[in-house]
Amino acid sequence: MRRQYLHLCAYPCDVCAGPVIAGSLAVRENEISKESDIRLIGSICLSCSHRQSRPTELETTRHFPPVQWETMNGADVTNITSAYAEALARAGLYKQPV
Repeated sequence: MRRQYLHLCAYPCDVCAGPVIAGSLAVRENEISKESDIRLIGSICLSCSHRQSRPTELETTRHFPPVQWETMNGADVTNITSAYAEALARAGLYKQPV
């Protein structure tokens, strides 16, 4: 009965004060066990795309309840590549081909 849970939190960006969303995945072996195999997914500001790894002030962090998350068998590389190119284009580091 091994289950994976997604944890999300939000805090203000140091650059633009927009919302930074940070996520992690953790595994529970059963309903009453502690979470193990905790992996940080990353964080990004939704306004300016700044990658701020930690909140400056802990009291402004909002934690959301964990959600059970199904493990994907294989990643769709085309979606990952296009999302990465789009993020670079928004940051002005890449010009998407027409």
